[in-house]
Amino acid sequence: MLRMKSTCERCSAPLGLTDRAFICSFECTFCPHCARQLEMCCPNCQGLLVLRPPRSHSPTERPPQRFKAKLEKLLK
Repeated sequence: MLRMKSTCERCSAPLGLTDRAFICSFECTFCPHCARQLEMCCPNCQGLLVLRPPRSHSPTERPPQRFKAKLEKLLK
């Protein structure tokens, strides 16, 4: 699962789950401003920085829909 880091690794700007951010294949995370300044190249691994996919919520924040109903059915 993709780890959604909450801050830019260069300037520490906050990055929400739906904010634009750029990542490399090692999931180094940068805000759009820093990614442009770095010329879309990760300073850690020299990999290409690409747009991070947005998420509406973290999978660990709330259980999937109908989780309780499925659990109750299994426990019967």
